[in-house]
Amino acid sequence: MIRVTRLNGEQFALNPDLIERVEGHPDTVVFLVDGTKFIVRESVDDVLTAIREYRASILATAYEMDRGTYRSGLAEQGSTDSSVVPFPIREER
Repeated sequence: MIRVTRLNGEQFALNPDLIERVEGHPDTVVFLVDGTKFIVRESVDDVLTAIREYRASILATAYEMDRGTYRSGLAEQGSTDSSVVPFPIREER
């Protein structure tokens, strides 16, 4: 989820996978695939950056999990269980 701000200052989280397009006319309007529109304070570039960072964080987490170096918040609480399904072991050919 990415965090964006309505014009009245209220922040909310938006699923970037549902974003169809983002336009600036002059306010930034986020259009979702279901036709919903949100006018936000962030610029088009800021929204695009947030989407890129969100997707990069998913890839980074997957990489850490694949290498066995991923530590969730559960590890800090003394639990070694992960709520995420581990990647299957790849066979070398």
